[in-house]
Amino acid sequence: MSTLTGVHHLALTVTDVDRSVPWYERVLDLKEVARREDAETGIRKVVLRGRADSFSVVLVQHPDTERGDFDERRTGLDHVAFTVESYVELKEWESRLAEYGVTHTTARASRTLPGSAVVVFRDPDGIQLEVWADPTS
Repeated sequence: MSTLTGVHHLALTVTDVDRSVPWYERVLDLKEVARREDAETGIRKVVLRGRADSFSVVLVQHPDTERGDFDERRTGLDHVAFTVESYVELKEWESRLAEYGVTHTTARASRTLPGSAVVVFRDPDGIQLEVWADPTS
């Protein structure tokens, strides 16, 4: 059996792709590379890529998306963590989030992996996102 080599994309359900796409482009520096609207199902999808083309985020809007608040304690997605190369870069992301008015934590030690550090924030739908620096950084 072959070995998994990475994650191709991450798909997040959002309430409004027209609101979320500009936020992800501006705040996370992602670039829209494809958009599809299915008239039959009413589903709208936008594919965004990281500048290094190493990952994709797909924002999906269903016609009947519940408007309830995101809650990482419910079964399903807990959060998404994006990696940076160093603690210095993590601090740069902290400044970037502040520049765009995104409420976030200051860089702090992670309770998940000793020696790592993380900045936590939320997207327009309240989905918890993180920028993460590994302990070797």
